[in-house]
Amino acid sequence: MSSEPSVPTVQVLAEAARRRTFAVISHPDAGKSTLTEALALHARAITSAGAVHAKGGRRGVTSDWMELERERGISVTSAALQFGHRDHVMNLVDTPGHADFSEDTYRVLAAVDCAIMLVDAAKGLEEQTRKLFAVCRHRGVPVITFINKWDRRGRDALTLLEDIETHLGITPVPMVWPVGVAGNLRGLVEASNTEQMRRYTKVPAGTHAAIEELLTAEEAVEQEGEPWQNALEELELVLDSGPGWDREAFESGKITPVFFGSALTNIGVKLLLDSVVDLAPAPAPRPLAAGGSREVTEEFSGLVFKIQANMDPAHRDRIAFVRVCSGVFERGMNVTRAASGRSLTTKYAHTVFGAERTVVDKAYPGDVVGLINAASLRVGDTLFSGRKAEFPGLPAFAPEHFAVARPKDISRSKQFRRGVSQLDEEGVVQVLVSDRRGDQAPVMAAVGPMQFDVVLHRMEHEFSSPITLDRLPYQLARVTDAEGAEVIAKDRLTNAEVLIRRSDDALLAVFADRWYLNSFQRNKPDVRLDPLIATAD
Repeated sequence: MSSEPSVPTVQVLAEAARRRTFAVISHPDAGKSTLTEALALHARAITSAGAVHAKGGRRGVTSDWMELERERGISVTSAALQFGHRDHVMNLVDTPGHADFSEDTYRVLAAVDCAIMLVDAAKGLEEQTRKLFAVCRHRGVPVITFINKWDRRGRDALTLLEDIETHLGITPVPMVWPVGVAGNLRGLVEASNTEQMRRYTKVPAGTHAAIEELLTAEEAVEQEGEPWQNALEELELVLDSGPGWDREAFESGKITPVFFGSALTNIGVKLLLDSVVDLAPAPAPRPLAAGGSREVTEEFSGLVFKIQANMDPAHRDRIAFVRVCSGVFERGMNVTRAASGRSLTTKYAHTVFGAERTVVDKAYPGDVVGLINAASLRVGDTLFSGRKAEFPGLPAFAPEHFAVARPKDISRSKQFRRGVSQLDEEGVVQVLVSDRRGDQAPVMAAVGPMQFDVVLHRMEHEFSSPITLDRLPYQLARVTDAEGAEVIAKDRLTNAEVLIRRSDDALLAVFADRWYLNSFQRNKPDVRLDPLIATAD
């Protein structure tokens, strides 16, 4: 019998090898959405870049489709962009741009194979960047670093690299080096070719790719002089003292390739985009919850990492974002939801570019497919055909803000219930209920207070049920059990209560602060109080 692989297997391997699925992570205001737009611009997926704040008549960024995002000038939800570059299929999943939406970012990082870590040249490594890098390391996601805003005054390049190594425990390996200090960017030199310099001319407002000019080393010496010589000396110093580029070290999280540039003026962005093609890993076998892994060549499997409603105001529908992990997805195929064992028909499937959709007939490992109105799906679900597959679930973050939601108009209680249910399924907030308050007054639990702004906005504008949010005096949540819930209910000394998380019926004990929590644990050491994923980790 021939040992040659079947044609479908060969096709899946070939298509998977062409996929690059990645996210951009950063601290707020580091330029993440601007970089997302610039990457799409350089891939010629769009013809004119927008700016986050729409300055100078420029429109909002493609990935920021929600009205609230355009008003605030930040991303508050993840979005998927698929485009082509150098005969590869690029699946870029944009992440929220504020620390209050860390939970959404965590879900995105469960669905990508690589991340671009964006660092502000002036501010260096900031708190949210460190947290997100820690998540990447925990999930085994390799990281490419882009030091942004080099066209503005900032810190010394060598100091920035030292901070990355010191604070993140990863060795930076420059692939590109700036010619000129931050705020006086003369051009870029590639580590692989120090015989030429790339010099850029900015395009007004940065709406199009910067004009690039290649100078020989001799021309660079003559025209740029000392900045060119300094760049070569610094680059040589870093390369001689470091381990150099090594793919295995990159994929295992020991090194991070580093690029410099400016997303707003589109300088250095194409070099970064090319690096994603050349350096980022293609889809690989994915670990299963029960052990073992799902090979990319096996029958279809996918992970639901995001659910979003009302992306298209004209249709008011619901879309579940599914990362294809193995096999071939074909529109209309019957798949099984691992959690329930029930069959699901994928008749309405799209690829997504921001808020724009295109019907997809086939998708391969690494692609992101949007399933329309698949009402039974929840974040963290596994879909599969053939041999059963179930990927590890996506755990919830520990909420730190709590508020009781009530409709302003009780005659709109139906819209109220529908909106609350939808926000819970999407993971916009964690929805908790209690016997004392009932379903008519659910408790919204959030990682950060800005999530409440999203809830208020969407309940009014999408579900036509304006609400009030009355804050509760709790800051900490722990998972307990029925016995623990009974003890807490009888305790009169501790400012605590037990709420039920609607999505999975988990019992959460909520406390006013750490003093009350510690006091209760000292008095009742046998009560189960398990932490969720801590936002401070």
